[in-house]
Amino acid sequence: MTRWTTLLIGLLAVPLASAEVLKNVDIFEMEVASDPQISPDGERVAYVRRSMDIMTDRPNGDIWVVNFDGSGHRPLLSGPDSYGSPRWSPNGDRLAYVSRVEGRGPQIHVRWMDSGQTAALSNLREGPGALSWSPDGAWIAFTMFVPGDTEPLARPPAKPDGAEWAPPVKVFDSLPFQVDGRGFVEPGYQHVFVISSEGGTPRQLTSGDYDHDSRLAWRPDGQSLIIAANRQPGAEHDPLESDLWTVDVATGAMNRLTDRDGPDFAPAVSPDGKTIAWLGHDDKLMGYENDAVYLMDIDGGDVRRISGDFDRSIDDVQWAGSSRELLVRYDDHGRTHIARLDTGGDLDSLVDDVGGAILGRPYTSGSFSVAGNGAYAYTAGRPDRPADLAVGRGSRDPRRLTALNEDILGHRELARIEEINWTSSADGLEIQGWVAYPPGFDESKQYPLILEIHGGPRAAYGPQFSPEIQLFAAAGYVVLYANPRGSTSYGYDFVNEIHHNYPSADYDDLMSGVDAVIEMGFIDEKQLFVTGGSGGGLLTAWIVGKTDRFAAAVSAKPVINWVSHVLTADFSRFFTRYWFEKMPWEDPETYWAQSPLSLVGNVTTPTALLTGESDVRTPMTESEQFYQALKLRKVDTALIRVPEAYHGIVARPSHLIAKVDNILAWFERYRSGE
Repeated sequence: MTRWTTLLIGLLAVPLASAEVLKNVDIFEMEVASDPQISPDGERVAYVRRSMDIMTDRPNGDIWVVNFDGSGHRPLLSGPDSYGSPRWSPNGDRLAYVSRVEGRGPQIHVRWMDSGQTAALSNLREGPGALSWSPDGAWIAFTMFVPGDTEPLARPPAKPDGAEWAPPVKVFDSLPFQVDGRGFVEPGYQHVFVISSEGGTPRQLTSGDYDHDSRLAWRPDGQSLIIAANRQPGAEHDPLESDLWTVDVATGAMNRLTDRDGPDFAPAVSPDGKTIAWLGHDDKLMGYENDAVYLMDIDGGDVRRISGDFDRSIDDVQWAGSSRELLVRYDDHGRTHIARLDTGGDLDSLVDDVGGAILGRPYTSGSFSVAGNGAYAYTAGRPDRPADLAVGRGSRDPRRLTALNEDILGHRELARIEEINWTSSADGLEIQGWVAYPPGFDESKQYPLILEIHGGPRAAYGPQFSPEIQLFAAAGYVVLYANPRGSTSYGYDFVNEIHHNYPSADYDDLMSGVDAVIEMGFIDEKQLFVTGGSGGGLLTAWIVGKTDRFAAAVSAKPVINWVSHVLTADFSRFFTRYWFEKMPWEDPETYWAQSPLSLVGNVTTPTALLTGESDVRTPMTESEQFYQALKLRKVDTALIRVPEAYHGIVARPSHLIAKVDNILAWFERYRSGE
């Protein structure tokens, strides 16, 4: 347990005499620190400060800067246009960033730090990503979508002047043909460009019908870039595959550095320019693999895995100001760590409080960056606050530099979060979870319980701030959230317990958790409620088909029928390749046996469905099937449709509020003893 956790638990144990509980509209007042970028000399940190605009109902980003010692905290770029992707030039004299230009969309800008002058460098047709400065500061590399040239399948006849015909047909021939959050896929690919850091016309370096959209790393001479791309024939059928390539800046000539069945990505060049670090794994068609850290010589020789048999997935790797040492990020038991990893493979955790970057449910999250002197900046989370900015260096204790939400949350009485562990009734596997206690909790009383289940399913919850959990607790519920088998951060075997077997004993893990909380003595067993989203929505629908112990349920954005799901969702090529052994027409029995719809004949629990109308990860048709099946069986149900919402639902603050409010309203219908 870190000193931050110990302090937090102590603070939360003291009731706030005049505090109010959290309200749904408080979400509009919350702020989140994200994308921290420490300057090359380690003296300053630029970061994106995300807030919620109550008038536009959308998040807005400003770029703030603060000195490493915590002084000089001030806005650098702010306003209604939203700013993001801050990236320091190699000597720290300039800051590149992305901001929208009236009528032209997102563009690359640069700010001169000595004078405060800014300039728009680009006039791009599509939004730029993955900004990366050349070693001499003369160029900025970036990725951008390039629309493809397509011919219509059939040419319609000419319309008479003034005629009003129906819109033209849409023809798709790609896989996927739609992506959640983007909608229908326009023909084209992500390519790599460079633009002068003094502005001008960007030059496209890559070509062909392939995507190039990973981190961009410059070789030390500035003559070429190292990128990741899947340039294999039939790339659309192999969604995880990618290799590292060099791209000559002058000619666009490409040279392949890695060649294996599996992803290689996130390249980073050592300060001395001699070594490339990157992430990847061998693709064994498992539902989940740990990504490991690899090194090779700058020209592609002497490939070696340095993270050894470390049984956690490494999610980011950056050189730590030395060519002998790196910093990495990984999740362990629901906590996100930054650790020192030397080139000999020794790993030492530095901090375990990274997170808080997601305003919604308590998923693991967060990011960091490293300076040339080894100092680092990161997003620091905790159970009672969204992400703040923190810094550290070496083995010294990290320091939080901001308290972005003290003004709104400092006088709110929040739920106390407590870790709980139990063994599963299925096989004795140890399961970790957390209990959120309602404000003013009195253990001598009886409380209703909400079991809240995470999605993924290969993801993890942790002791992170969650408006959803806090609002459930503020409404008077004890909330249990957990990491059943199949969750990440517990090792390869644990996460693959559900490989080709989902759902299965994860149901038992969750029911054992409910029993463990009931045994604590303050839960009314007649007032048990269950909800979850995505994979958690699937498990909610599965649970009500297996037991009638819950008074009511809300299945959010669920999978209900695996056959219809894998043939309509945007990730169809992933689900059919990694989650099942065969295609649905080859093995319909397995798909049906793992579908909650197969159990609908058992359901008596009042069960509502809640899904975004623009969701294509778990399309609305999944919820509609279960809703109509329950209606045909005369089981109490409701179909809650969130207009314009994608799979995440919470991209707009009002969507998050509507999600929580409707879940609570459904539960209140069936809550007794009030």
